[in-house]
Amino acid sequence: MDITLSHWLYLIGTFIIIVTMLFRRNVVVPAILVTFFVTWSYSGSIIVGLQSMFKASLTAAGELFDIFLIIAVMTALLHALKTVEADQKMIIPFQRIMKNAHISFWVLVLVTYTISLFFWPTPAVPLVGAILIPVAIRSGLPAVGAGMAIAISGQGMALSSDYIIQIAPTLSASAAQLDVAAISDRALTLSLIAGGTALFIAYLSLRKKMENPSDSHLQQWEKENRKVNRAESNESQQITMTKNQLKGKCFAFFVPLTFLFIVVYMAYAKFSPHMETIQGGDGAALIGGAALMLLITTTLTKDIKASLEQVSTHIIEGLLFAFKAMGIVLPIAGFFFLGSGETATKIIGQSSEAPAFLFELLEAGQHIIPENVWFSAFGILLLGMVTGLDGSGFSGLPLTGALSEPLGAAVGMDPVTLAALGQLGAIWVGGGTLIAWSSLVAVAGFAKVPVMTLVRSNFIPVILGLITATIVAILFF
Repeated sequence: MDITLSHWLYLIGTFIIIVTMLFRRNVVVPAILVTFFVTWSYSGSIIVGLQSMFKASLTAAGELFDIFLIIAVMTALLHALKTVEADQKMIIPFQRIMKNAHISFWVLVLVTYTISLFFWPTPAVPLVGAILIPVAIRSGLPAVGAGMAIAISGQGMALSSDYIIQIAPTLSASAAQLDVAAISDRALTLSLIAGGTALFIAYLSLRKKMENPSDSHLQQWEKENRKVNRAESNESQQITMTKNQLKGKCFAFFVPLTFLFIVVYMAYAKFSPHMETIQGGDGAALIGGAALMLLITTTLTKDIKASLEQVSTHIIEGLLFAFKAMGIVLPIAGFFFLGSGETATKIIGQSSEAPAFLFELLEAGQHIIPENVWFSAFGILLLGMVTGLDGSGFSGLPLTGALSEPLGAAVGMDPVTLAALGQLGAIWVGGGTLIAWSSLVAVAGFAKVPVMTLVRSNFIPVILGLITATIVAILFF
């Protein structure tokens, strides 16, 4: 394999973006410019370079639009529920359990982990985000704390083991002919260690920011300027209010029941031999479709005559919120999509297949890792983390799995353990805890916090969790 100037420019660009992030500066401009120089160098055409600056964001939008859409649909549903005052009534039952910020944090962790383990975080985020985050906010948990709980337990701990669906361990085992069940078991153990450590550190970092329960937290979080009308209402207004309260109670019961039914249905489909398993994008699509139906039903019961316009208005509001929350990540994701051959070909737009810049660089530099247990373990972890920079988390697993067998044989370490460590590194980073252009944007969108704020908040807990899991793997496996 030949490492060309475009490969070196991609490597330099990656370092520039990482350093820029460490200095807490916006990385959109560096990502766009480096995309231009890499594609110009590879194609030899300045025209292709200029076109690729646009195509990179376009490709990223296509890859990430499912996340855009689920945020938009769920946000539109929440706007519709507010019109019948169901949003407030819907969270009342959960307030009995989530009485304070401390309990709320761990309830979010438990619910997100359970759903994500069976169906991946894709359908878990909108379910938890729409129903439980408002309750957690009211209980005094900071919005960033809710985002950390969901991201670490779902995109990190649950997805990195992928113990139920087992796509991740299958990819890790495929290139090296390792045992899938062995990698799955080892990854589960290490993911619990990494996740437990990360969650404990995250909880400690949030304790001083937790406040007493109050409706004012929820009002401020929603950024609503509600005006209290102290004037007496006339009889017709009282009748309307009574009807709205009744509708609100009905939808406050019906909406969570609908989503609970979906969860039960997906669980039944998972274990039933007579039904096709619903997972990943299909699960999100089912939730999105149900949300759209609920949106239409809620709007129709509010005002039949104005329902056609109101549904469109709510969807537009949802789309505006989704693009405001996620739009900034598109050019960044576009640059890192150059690291994968399939998406790089779309971006550069030439007839021949483009190189996978990131993975070819990693393969060229694999011999640099010293033949030592500690270097090998942390090296494969770091390698997995670097492959996760494309925002996928899964695309680098065949590479880390393939390297685990020769590395393990050279240093006398179980290759299953090395493959599991590479899997943890790739998915914790790319799956959605440390990369702003991954599904972490969905978590940030529902928590209503800037995605880069969530990345910085996750950084220390996640890194310490992965280091702890690697040390345990070296000492005991």
